[in-house]
Amino acid sequence: MRIALLLLPFIAFSSCSRASWRPLAGQDLSQWENYLSYKHQPGYNGEAPRDEQGNLIPPVGFNQEGQDVFTIITENNQPVIRVSGEVYGCLFTKEAFENYHLRLKVKWGLLKWDPRKDKLKDSGILYHSIGEPGIDYWRSWMLSQEFQVMEGHMGDYWSIANSAIDIRAFIPESIMNPVADAGQPFLPLGAGEAAGGFCLRSANYESPKGEWTTLELICFGDKSIHIVNGHVVMVLRNSRYVQDGQSIPLTKGKIQLQSEAAEVFFKDIEIRAIKAIPGKYAAYFH
Repeated sequence: MRIALLLLPFIAFSSCSRASWRPLAGQDLSQWENYLSYKHQPGYNGEAPRDEQGNLIPPVGFNQEGQDVFTIITENNQPVIRVSGEVYGCLFTKEAFENYHLRLKVKWGLLKWDPRKDKLKDSGILYHSIGEPGIDYWRSWMLSQEFQVMEGHMGDYWSIANSAIDIRAFIPESIMNPVADAGQPFLPLGAGEAAGGFCLRSANYESPKGEWTTLELICFGDKSIHIVNGHVVMVLRNSRYVQDGQSIPLTKGKIQLQSEAAEVFFKDIEIRAIKAIPGKYAAYFH
């Protein structure tokens, strides 16, 4: 009896920890919606696409029937999200999240489409997503911060639309990009910042071709951490967006998975709420 009583707190804590992870995708996509813009072509320059007569072409839109860009398939008796990539767009959560730990697994398919046939396969996890899709250069996504999902570039950062953030990174010079490094001071990046809106991850920890890569995103308040196969590749803080010259905190929003001209698979997507940056990562912000 005494042993059982002593074990009760441990059992309760363990059960609570296990239950705290919430699946975001299973046999269906009921927790998600989608938006599709265009089949972008080589030579795209940011202008709205037009037909041969010069008329504006409307985007595909939200949750359109007959589109198979975002589907659920089965692999080894497990549900997997397949993103064909053929049309630019996003799969996005119906719910907005803040103060969370997200983790998932990603693997590349074989297909690539224009305008990326001669480029690396590309996708992304866009977090703190707010507003309507289509306000970015590619007219496909919401204002957000990007955790890059790209061959050899898992964990890079991109500013989407008018977002901005500070990253521990080396100062860029000439044609060089900023490179993340946990030992460097925080460098402002994104809308209104001189260093641009892109930062390379600190190192490449992507799994070998054909294998799943585990990605984790920790967000708390204005801070975030990009983790690839257990390695911290980027430390970020002061998440914000710029509107009419004013910086506005960006700490909550929906999660988008990009369709960006490459076939990609996602599985084991789950999230849990956190009350602080986990202890093993807190020192990155000191």
